[in-house]
Amino acid sequence: MAHPKILEVIEHDVCTACGACASVCPAGAIIVEKRAEIRDPDNLELYVKGAAPGVCEGCLTCARICPVIDGFMEDEFANVRSFFGAKSNIKGQDGGVTSTLAKALLESGEVECIVGIASDDGWNTELILMTKPEDVDRTTGTKYTYDSVLSALKEPFEKYDRIAVIGVPCQVHAARLISENVNDKIVVIIGLLCMESFYHDVMKEKILPEIMGLKAEDVVKMDFGKGQFWNYTKDGEAHSVKIAQVAPHARNPCHHCCDYTSYFADISVGSVGTPDGWNSVLIRTDVGEKYFDMIRDKVEIMEDPKPGLDLIKKLTTMKHDNNKKHYLEVCEEFTFDECGIH
Repeated sequence: MAHPKILEVIEHDVCTACGACASVCPAGAIIVEKRAEIRDPDNLELYVKGAAPGVCEGCLTCARICPVIDGFMEDEFANVRSFFGAKSNIKGQDGGVTSTLAKALLESGEVECIVGIASDDGWNTELILMTKPEDVDRTTGTKYTYDSVLSALKEPFEKYDRIAVIGVPCQVHAARLISENVNDKIVVIIGLLCMESFYHDVMKEKILPEIMGLKAEDVVKMDFGKGQFWNYTKDGEAHSVKIAQVAPHARNPCHHCCDYTSYFADISVGSVGTPDGWNSVLIRTDVGEKYFDMIRDKVEIMEDPKPGLDLIKKLTTMKHDNNKKHYLEVCEEFTFDECGIH
C-alpha cells in the first residue's frame, strides 16, 4: 500500500488542518484533532471505534484534495471578474455581506446546509451546521482562531445534496478540490481574506492576556487594520498592538500559505480596501455572480471603494513575499513534485 502524501505534509508541519481529508476519506482512516498534530492512518489509537491499522486502502483521495499538495497561484487576481464594496443592515464584522449571503442561500433553498463557526462570550468556538436562516446569527463576526471546518462535512455529504462552504483560503482551496475531484454536492464556495490565524489556546492564553492585557470574556470584536491588531471590549474601548507583535504566534502552516484572497472561491469577501463598515467583494465565477445577484437588492453597493483593490494587491504581495520561500523550501523536501507556485 502506498502511503498517502498527506503524511509528508503533516510531518513537515505544513498541514493547514482544513479537515478536507477527514471528510472525504472513504475508509474513515483519518481523524482531525483541534490542532491536527497527528493524523497517521497507521496508528490504531487515532481510529474511530471499529477501525484497524490496515483501514487505509491506499486510494490517495486525501492527496487529491490537499491544498498544500496542489500548490498556489502566482496571480491571485487572474480570475477576478469584478470588485466593489457592499454593506447590509445585518450586524457582522463589517458590512455583513457574508451573513446576508448565507441567509439568502438558506431562505431560497439554493443550499440546504452551510458549515459555520459559532463562538461564546469567551471566544470558545464550535463547528455548527446552519440549515435555517436564523442559524446564521450564531456565526456573525470574524474569529481569528482556527477550526477544521471541512472535517464537519462528512455527515452533510451523506444527508444533503446542496452544500455551501464559507472559509479561509486553505479551506476554500480544499473545498474546490473536493468539488472537482470527489463530491459535487458543494454548490457554492465563499472565501474570506486571510493573512494568518491562531490556535485557540495561543489566542486566549498568550495574545489576549500577555500581549493585549485583556481577558477573553471582555472582548466583543477582533480586527486587523492599519498595521494593528485591534480588540474592542464591552466598555466601548479599542485596544491595539502592532501586527508584528502577534504575527510570530500564528499557526506555523500560515507562514507557508501563499493565498490571501481565497483564489478558489466563487465569491471572496473581506474588510480590506473599503471604508469602515463596508465589505470588499471579489466575484470570481459564474456561480459567484449568480448568487450575489440574489442579494443585490438587500445590500448597498459602492462601485469604486477606496483605498480599493490596490491595497488588497499590496497585502497579497506582502503575504507571498513573506511565505513563498518557506513553502518552496518544504516542497523541495517532499518526495512528490505536484506542489509549487503555478
